[in-house]
Amino acid sequence: MSEYQYYEFTAVDRPLTGRERAALRSLSTRTDITATSFVNTYEWGNFKGDPRTLMERYFDAHLYLANWGTRQLMLRLPKHVLDPATVARYCQGDSASAWTAGKHIIIDLHDEDEDGTDEWDLDGHGLLASIIPVRAGLAGGDLRLLYLAWLRCVQSEEIADDEPEPSVPAGLGTLDASLTAVAEFLRIDPDLIAAAADGSSPPASGEPTAAQLRTWVVGLSARDKDAILADLITGSDSHLRSRLLRRYRDAHRTDTPTPAAARTAGELFATATELRAQRERQDAEQRERDRIRRERSAASARQRHLDTLAVDQPAAWQRVDELVATKKPREYDAAVQLLVDLRDLGERDGDRASFRHRLAELRAVHARKPSLLERLNRAGLES
Repeated sequence: MSEYQYYEFTAVDRPLTGRERAALRSLSTRTDITATSFVNTYEWGNFKGDPRTLMERYFDAHLYLANWGTRQLMLRLPKHVLDPATVARYCQGDSASAWTAGKHIIIDLHDEDEDGTDEWDLDGHGLLASIIPVRAGLAGGDLRLLYLAWLRCVQSEEIADDEPEPSVPAGLGTLDASLTAVAEFLRIDPDLIAAAADGSSPPASGEPTAAQLRTWVVGLSARDKDAILADLITGSDSHLRSRLLRRYRDAHRTDTPTPAAARTAGELFATATELRAQRERQDAEQRERDRIRRERSAASARQRHLDTLAVDQPAAWQRVDELVATKKPREYDAAVQLLVDLRDLGERDGDRASFRHRLAELRAVHARKPSLLERLNRAGLES
């Protein structure tokens, strides 16, 4: 396979109509198209469609993957649940950009493998499904995805070192599965995320209880309730629940933390470098501890083996003679290993001379067996 390109588009807020599916079919006869998805894989040739146009017209999420290192993620949300001005504070480079189309804002996250290394075992199926929940979180006011997008720009050196970071959302140190999938897909440096998380407050408490929500709803004005009911009945706002929960949280926000001094992109990059060096040093120390532990365990096992061999050395020498007498290469190997054990036993117990004498006798008796002698020499068993 010379190349691999994977395209997937997903419709979340509304299904595709039959006419829309027919229009999409004209772009590729090999594409898998349903009322909510458009998936195609290319091993040669290129996709005739424009992903930006498809996102503007039909879809709410798009993932692209190519084996030469290109990765792309697009998400579309209504502007009334995600303010374009908020997005602009985080999406500041080629790796993270955004544009508006009608009532929507579309976020475009992009990564190129700087080394240009081809990846041959890629499979895009299932990746977008693992990522798509971040869209609902973003609609509900969770800005961690946008901050990760800004970090992607920092990592790609698209942000000046003296550029201050945007507001750090809470919970950056405890990414959920979908945000982790985004970070891994875009290859965002875990040490850079860890450096940024140091300035992030703990995540907010969980979902409000039903009783808390009922109390809040009772206090809403009749006009608000009418608007909510109208949106619910007509289905005109697929993000109604996320929008209301965000409104509830804003209304019940009691914490007023003192904002920390904004760090610069350069400071975050330097901290990530220090964290990486510390982690690599700790990993090296752990590997060394593991190596010492393995060597000690092997040495202990070796001594136990030699103790067993010392119980009846004459039987061991007889076994050597039996193995050599077979004139079979595999048995020669077993005989040599047993001789190595006897040599080590003699060195341990201070009986080296006796072993050397027995080895010399064996070599003399089997002097016309070059295959055996070669094995003895390779094992350092010279008389």
